[in-house]
Amino acid sequence: MSFAFEVIARDESCKARLGTIYTDHGAVETPAFLPVATQGTVKGLTPEEVAVAGYSLLCVNTYHLYLRPGYELIREKGGLARFMGWSRALLSDSGGFQAFSLARIRRIDDEGITFRSHIDGSSHLLTPELSMLVQGSLSTDIAMVLDECTPYPATEQEATRSLELSLRWAARCKETAKPEQAVFGIVQGGVYPQLRKISLEGTCELDFDGYALGGLAVGETEEEREGIVAEFSPQLPEDRPRYLMGIGRPEDMLFAVSAGIDIFDCVLPTRCGRNALLFTASGPINIRNARFREDDSPPDEGCSCPVCTRFSRAYLRHLFLSKEMLAPRLASLHNLYFYADLMSAIRAAISEGMLASFGKVFLEKYHSEDEEIKLEECSDEG
Repeated sequence: MSFAFEVIARDESCKARLGTIYTDHGAVETPAFLPVATQGTVKGLTPEEVAVAGYSLLCVNTYHLYLRPGYELIREKGGLARFMGWSRALLSDSGGFQAFSLARIRRIDDEGITFRSHIDGSSHLLTPELSMLVQGSLSTDIAMVLDECTPYPATEQEATRSLELSLRWAARCKETAKPEQAVFGIVQGGVYPQLRKISLEGTCELDFDGYALGGLAVGETEEEREGIVAEFSPQLPEDRPRYLMGIGRPEDMLFAVSAGIDIFDCVLPTRCGRNALLFTASGPINIRNARFREDDSPPDEGCSCPVCTRFSRAYLRHLFLSKEMLAPRLASLHNLYFYADLMSAIRAAISEGMLASFGKVFLEKYHSEDEEIKLEECSDEG
């Protein structure tokens, strides 16, 4: 395994840091956003389009790929990167979150998660060992330990039981991981700081290649989430990548970067794109709105992506109302460029020690034309 992490610069006004993750499939500049390639694809886009947009690391979904097409087939085809035509780095989740959120759970115990497939109802047992076997067969650069995503709300007793189970599973994942694959541990504990501390200490004792804060963006308040991120991100090991799972709103990423987080993953840019929600410097817009019917301006003034340099808001609105398959492709592509440009600007601000002032200016403009993003209306994966 050729995996390493280097902190290159720090912003002295906060906890933000500029870094690089080195993998066998190239370097990843951090802070970085990871598009989600649920079933081995960023929905509607080719690997080349995603790479040209500026991405070096994708997040793939172990649960879905385990069920279809199956890890044995992917292993026979030379690993997931080769199978999907992607030449850069991959991070795989453990499959646990989707087993909880999509499947019919029958039992959760020390052995693992017994569930019924959301596809055909077949019964499966996902153990820490199987999760690592599947991720190893995918040949991703980074694998995540199997954990129980503590639900919200949960009592302190329930959160304690959950984090203790996750720690036992994490130790088994560490023991069975492929030597050539980096493995990240996950800190749980719900919204209870005293439990997060126990989980953090226990996870760090296992000496993983990177660490994630998990169990957030599951229904807790913004105040609770920010409190956990602000307190525990700086406590994660300085010399390892810090990962905030499932977070993707620009304002949330800015806050988390200032607290020391290095990488994020979220379905937000592509899922919103498929539902006609475009990110712009002035805030997200619903391109279906009647006010864009005759709007000849690009989706986002000042954006130099292939969509904004060629197409108008009026045209994109027409495509969505006509249910043309090009519509979600173009909107998703633009949103990925928006996120890549935002992360590039964040890295530049950190290098200049100006993240706080950059964030203030960005958010003032970003909220000037805010339209509510209703993710609950977008139920598809990825």
